[in-house]
Amino acid sequence: MDLPLPCPLEAGWELVRTIALPRTLADGRPLGGFSAAAYQPKQDRLWLLSDAPIGHLVPWGGLEQWLEGQRDTLRPGRRLLLRRGDGQPLPEGFDGEGLVIEGRQAWIASEGRRSQDRRARLIRIDLASGQLQQELPLPQAWRATPGQGLGSNKGPESLTALAPGDLLLAAEAPLLQHQTEEGISLMRRAPGDALRTAGALDVGAAGRHDGLTELLALPTRQQLLGLRRGFAPPDQWTARLQLFALPEHQGPPLQPIIGWDLLEAGLPPDNWEAMALGPVLSDGRQTLVLASDDNFKRLQSNWVAVLSPRRTTACTD
Repeated sequence: MDLPLPCPLEAGWELVRTIALPRTLADGRPLGGFSAAAYQPKQDRLWLLSDAPIGHLVPWGGLEQWLEGQRDTLRPGRRLLLRRGDGQPLPEGFDGEGLVIEGRQAWIASEGRRSQDRRARLIRIDLASGQLQQELPLPQAWRATPGQGLGSNKGPESLTALAPGDLLLAAEAPLLQHQTEEGISLMRRAPGDALRTAGALDVGAAGRHDGLTELLALPTRQQLLGLRRGFAPPDQWTARLQLFALPEHQGPPLQPIIGWDLLEAGLPPDNWEAMALGPVLSDGRQTLVLASDDNFKRLQSNWVAVLSPRRTTACTD
């Protein structure tokens, strides 16, 4: 299923509904740190990936009913711990930031800190047990060597699928060996292949705490939606959605076709990091689901928001 875009593009996005999720589960364990999302329409299940010290996934049910006003809350399922191949929880510091679900498996991208014990990773897990099934080595350009690779806490931050098994990853900021004008580096993994360079995106000028936090592929359009989060101390947040053509393997960084200020659409100012294609509403409108990472801080919230593209009467299907 493809995601319709605003028509015309300048029409922007409508905020359909928002909810602040609870900070704890029923058993009292803290809930939050949501850094990636994936939605399964047949099960009406929204998976949120937490970058808590012990990484885990939380499934939420009832999204369609909530959107239609038939319920006031979302229903959390059992927390799924991310585990090593031997069944033990992944080490503390596995900083999951990207999520793609394919059937009974999930691909997860983990942000690194430029050390062996906290390295950037791309793993595949079993969605029933959370157990590690495969780890793909990152390409040399992204590995932490002197003056080169992903910056500390700078990616991979985004993960999306162009087709089953065809994955696209993005850093959060330019690689250490690149200048700012060289853009955000992308890597692509075709089914059965290794990760390879896949071009770059020019997301525009960014401050120290700004970055590309999520990508969503629109394969039939050969386009990408990018979620860009910005922060200026002490409490100023920005959230922009940008549309890009799918980059070529070689060539200069692609500039966005258009960008939208999501705070102007009514999105609460916060640390927006997750994005996924959501349910289709009863009136036929396709939705986009976003979630925020509260960093387990009291001044932030675990928001879930649903957007739908605006279409004017001059536009047809």
